Amino acid sequence: MNIVVDARWTRTDQHDGISRYGASLIEAVHQLHPVTMLIHDERQLRLLPAGVPHVRVNSPLSPRELWISRTLNRLGADVVFSPLQVIGGFRRRYRLVVTLHDLIYYRHPQPPGFLPLPVRVAWRLYHKAFWPQRVMLNRADAVVTVSETTRRLIAEYRLTKRPVTVVPNAPSSAPLDGAGRGSGAAAESGGGARELVYMGSFMPYKNVETLIAGMALLPGHRLHLVSRITPQREAELRAQVPAGADVVFWRGIDERDYQELLGRASALVTASRDEGFGLPIIEAMHAGTPVVCSDLEIFREVTGGHAMFFDPGSSKDFAAAVRALQDEERRADLVDSARAQAARYTWAGSAERLLGLMRELVRRPLTSARRG
Repeated sequence: MNIVVDARWTRTDQHDGISRYGASLIEAVHQLHPVTMLIHDERQLRLLPAGVPHVRVNSPLSPRELWISRTLNRLGADVVFSPLQVIGGFRRRYRLVVTLHDLIYYRHPQPPGFLPLPVRVAWRLYHKAFWPQRVMLNRADAVVTVSETTRRLIAEYRLTKRPVTVVPNAPSSAPLDGAGRGSGAAAESGGGARELVYMGSFMPYKNVETLIAGMALLPGHRLHLVSRITPQREAELRAQVPAGADVVFWRGIDERDYQELLGRASALVTASRDEGFGLPIIEAMHAGTPVVCSDLEIFREVTGGHAMFFDPGSSKDFAAAVRALQDEERRADLVDSARAQAARYTWAGSAERLLGLMRELVRRPLTSARRG
């Protein structure tokens, strides 16, 4: 079975969620079965696993994407996996698996700022109706998503006639040396005792404003906003920081610094109003760091309930959830149960699910209706 994975959505500087998802699955699947990656920029290789064969082709945003199937046919691909639902080509001779991570942009249609203007315009139009999504998903042989919550929404909105398989995200690292913090003692001592970490974008639906407002009620705590941020958005948020509150803008953080900060933090926090999975949450649970998060269905699923939940519309509720972690016994119980929940999510397990789906598809005949 010749497996090709579309790695052209991999970033060239730092991973975002989709970039990390694709790269992590490539590495895990390649350990079970040989994989060939598609890239469009050699710099992407810095964030992709070493030793995996690759082929450089056009950008997925190029007009040449309409004929990408010709290249994949020439490569002899039996099955192609895309970490997004967007991949071009017609008259394919391979099975196609695409990914729909979430339905966030139907409720919050603002596109990522790094996309070119014409693509941002198309993005908004695309998310004004469900029929384009149905066309994209039904062109594939199977659809992958990252959570049971999203699979339920796909069924609710009847987005595809294809089978939907959950292939979840997973932590990117092993537990930190401080994992013995389950007693609560290490987490509540030293200079890092009151540090709160937010990892994620600053798009409006992420609701970072609630975290910032809540810092007025959390004296002695420091909020680290570690992700990259545009100067304009930083200025908007800085203007909302309460007098005397301790808020640090990192403007991006490397993996080592992030893991070190997460390891000493009192909690990872998020007030997001919508989410597809919440990878930072699982990474925090895996590292033995408590999670304080908005009360969403997806967060209930991912954490298994082993987190402190709050109303995302209430900064007071957020602050109360953070203060509750000062109870050492409660904190220790939460850390232990959360780590056990996080252990259910591994890239090896996700790779086995994806590979099993691919093998099942290859055994089926490729009908003319599924040739794109």
